Amino acid sequence: MLKNLRHHILLHAIIFLWGFTGILGKLIMLDSMVIVWWRLLIAFVALWIFLKIRKWKFQVYSRKQLFGIIGVGAFVGLHWVTFFLAIQLSTASLAILCLSTATLHVAWLEPIIMKKRFLKTEFVFGLLIIAALIFVSGDFSSTDYLALFVGLLSALFASLFSVFNARLVQTNKSSTISLIEFFVAFFLLSIYLIAKGDFNSSLFVMTTSDFLWLLFLGIVCTSFAFLVVVDLVKRLGAFTVSLSINMEPVYTIVLAIVILGENQLLNYKFYVGAIIIVLVVVANGVVKYYMKVKALNKLK
Repeated sequence: MLKNLRHHILLHAIIFLWGFTGILGKLIMLDSMVIVWWRLLIAFVALWIFLKIRKWKFQVYSRKQLFGIIGVGAFVGLHWVTFFLAIQLSTASLAILCLSTATLHVAWLEPIIMKKRFLKTEFVFGLLIIAALIFVSGDFSSTDYLALFVGLLSALFASLFSVFNARLVQTNKSSTISLIEFFVAFFLLSIYLIAKGDFNSSLFVMTTSDFLWLLFLGIVCTSFAFLVVVDLVKRLGAFTVSLSINMEPVYTIVLAIVILGENQLLNYKFYVGAIIIVLVVVANGVVKYYMKVKALNKLK
């Protein structure tokens, strides 16, 4: 019992760290693409060193699967770039709220990619999320609307790599998948920066504070968090972990109020909409759990 409690506390500590990544998008005074470039580089190197120490062996199930992982790596890069861009365009609170809609995208992506049955409840939950977003955006400026669009795009990319990874992890180690995806996203972003003429010494110009925050983002919030969550999924179960992750928007919004003072920038509509979206996302997880239990009981 006590051991299980420790695992739950550790899980929420990791989710808290993920919630803090949105705050880092404001604290780090660099362009969103530069932040992601450094995050990918640091996360890849940190994960590679750890796996080398653990005598990890690189192995992919097939060439087709390798190309699949490479494709998902592109989604990882696109998700992080759009996420940090949304933060810089508006607020960390808005960006993380948009990210909560990834559940809505998964609802229509899974039946297509995973060949799962489309659920009416997910359609209803999706409509509620859309209604909440419309309510939230009632008094937005043009920049906020742009941030909303970019944030929703980020959620789409997040759901794409989540769904595809769910297929890939069935035949490949999650550590292998993540390492390749980090490298692919870093490589593609580097190519893009070279093509734009932005791959130069300016990438390495930053304050000591920015560099330390980047190390924290890449090592602690990315590589370390990933390794811990993989272990916690085995100990607590995928449902418990996925349901708990729905607390990330709550942690980010609280941190944004305390650290960034974003409560002065957001009105009551935002918080009402945020509460509705978080409740819908949690309710979706609970409904799926009971549907799964019901299906297992029928098989007995």
